[in-house]
Amino acid sequence: MRRALTYAAVVVATATLAAGCDSGGSDQAAAPTSVPSTAPASTPAAAPPSTEPAPTGPTASPSPKPTASPKPQKLKAGVKGTRVVALQQRLTDLGYWNGKADGTFGGQTTQAVYALQKAAGLTRDGVVGPKTQKALDQGVRPKAKSTSGRVIEISLKRQLLMVVDDGTVSQVFNTSTGSMEHYEQKGQTYLADTPSGKFRVSRQIDGWRHAPLGLLWRPKYFNGGIAVHGANSVPPYPASHGCARLSISAMNWIWKNNKIPIDTRVWVY
Repeated sequence: MRRALTYAAVVVATATLAAGCDSGGSDQAAAPTSVPSTAPASTPAAAPPSTEPAPTGPTASPSPKPTASPKPQKLKAGVKGTRVVALQQRLTDLGYWNGKADGTFGGQTTQAVYALQKAAGLTRDGVVGPKTQKALDQGVRPKAKSTSGRVIEISLKRQLLMVVDDGTVSQVFNTSTGSMEHYEQKGQTYLADTPSGKFRVSRQIDGWRHAPLGLLWRPKYFNGGIAVHGANSVPPYPASHGCARLSISAMNWIWKNNKIPIDTRVWVY
């Protein structure tokens, strides 16, 4: 009887241990009775809030601001370089005498710029700024009054001396004529004027003329003591006692190329 009770106890204990095993245990173990679970269902963890900004649609990237082009440097006495060479060549093409294009803005170039500014009706400062550059680009040139033969035309209003061949202006020079101011000489008072009219070159001196009123370089006389001559100072305004001044280098070029031989007609207006 004791052995039977002991055996029954062993059987019950073995069945209790089998009920606590994982469902993946041996298929020889007794299948436990299905019991509904009373444990709450697991709740998935909430996703963390997104740190990315909400999309608002495609946006265009800002366009870069345009960079203003620097203003070109004004050309004036003392400047050197390729821009000066281009200026000198352009002046020569238009007939404004300025010697050789050497890339240095010197006295000859200044005289030519004066002449261009006078022809264009601009301020006569010898500086190539926007307005003077525009006159260059537009090819401003003075017009002649004569129509045939070689004539030296002197415009008192514009203060220009022009070499004209058959009505075409071939060379233009800055000149300075009578200042229209009074001056005294040997106790007499005179007016520093350059009379208008039509004349001819009657005499010339190949060198310095030490005249009572100053030095005249290689003068070409066309009206008594009034001449076209070279001078050390040729401002862009009337400043002489009556003659038509040119630069020393311009007068040398005129002599070298025989531009104003004896008997050449000279028109002053």
